[in-house]
Amino acid sequence: MKRFEGSIVTLLVLALPNAATAQSTAVPSVAATAGPVIHQAQVEARIPFAPHIVTGSDGQTHLAYELRITSFQSDDNPLRLIRLATFTGADTVASSVVEGAGLQRLRNKPAAEGDPIDSLPIASGRTLSLFLWLTLPAGTRTASLRHQLTFVTAKGEIQRADDVRAAVVETPAVRIGPPLRGGRWLAVDGPGNPLSHHWGSPVAINGKLSIPQRFAIDWFGLDDGNHSLRGRHAALTDTVDADWVGYGKDVLAVADGVVVDARDGIANGEPLRPLETPDDLTARTLYGNFVILAIAPGVYAHYAHLRQGSVTMRPGMHVRKGDVIGRLGQTGAAGAPHLHFHISDRSTFEGSEGLPFVIDGFTLYGRESVEDSFDPTIARPLATRPASHTNEMPLDGDILGFR
Repeated sequence: MKRFEGSIVTLLVLALPNAATAQSTAVPSVAATAGPVIHQAQVEARIPFAPHIVTGSDGQTHLAYELRITSFQSDDNPLRLIRLATFTGADTVASSVVEGAGLQRLRNKPAAEGDPIDSLPIASGRTLSLFLWLTLPAGTRTASLRHQLTFVTAKGEIQRADDVRAAVVETPAVRIGPPLRGGRWLAVDGPGNPLSHHWGSPVAINGKLSIPQRFAIDWFGLDDGNHSLRGRHAALTDTVDADWVGYGKDVLAVADGVVVDARDGIANGEPLRPLETPDDLTARTLYGNFVILAIAPGVYAHYAHLRQGSVTMRPGMHVRKGDVIGRLGQTGAAGAPHLHFHISDRSTFEGSEGLPFVIDGFTLYGRESVEDSFDPTIARPLATRPASHTNEMPLDGDILGFR
């Protein structure tokens, strides 16, 4: 899936700012200041969707969620966020502290030219969205989180919001089978990457924001050498669908379920060609040929960009785990052949919230970026040995083999 901002289609993953485009500013050290006067922060801070606990392919326990901060500070004395501390449960010692340049990693876009790199400015009346990927200490389980936000004003005053809370959903993440058969598959723009066009793309509908693709993955097929393309090409725009390793591969039902929506008949696209910007963000404007399965109460599996002529599913049909429901293609808002897959709490794209999931079994071969997979003439050995994993969520950049 591509990310839409106004009328612009974002085709490239955003990068963190460097010293040439952002500036360092003097930020007072709250911890080092002897008895600083700390004022109540003039902000509203909230977590719009409760975080869910999930175990990632790194074996660690994670929470992915958003923190939205709106400033009500006066225009002549604006705020900059300088520190974010997160506490689990009733703990008084923070499990995570992010400050200075580390705050930039919490945004879904790079700092604007001239912005500070060691703090995050918030103009009066504006909202700053932070994308938080919290890794819990080993053995930690918690039903709630508390956040402490520390700001500095343009006049050097310290302000703080000390009690920004969120309930944690402890219900186990939905357990599914593989969405694809065998081979090697690269998880592109996957969980844990706030700069991805998935997690970083809120959708507004009827006055509400949601993030349907919070845990979405674009699955690209790889050969045994970890390349996504066959043959050498002067440019990616010179390729055709059949040059891509994953094209035409079977797409599988991840669980027993019922088809709630499906479509075929959309023509296959051409790799890396310009895409039209849709008027609205819905399954029918984005997914191309698709299948949506109800696999549990309030749990829906979304499959997008399927090959023309491969979708025989119709609403109301029952499927069993492992059934072929289509073939990998390039239709809809897809720049190259891949399977877009995500789990959400509604059968529609708009108005839904992305949910975490774990796959019951896979082999983890290693990690790489999709850009590294394009040139088949360059060897791509992996630094790790293959390892079997069960009941874990694939993370951004993982190379998996499905059983």
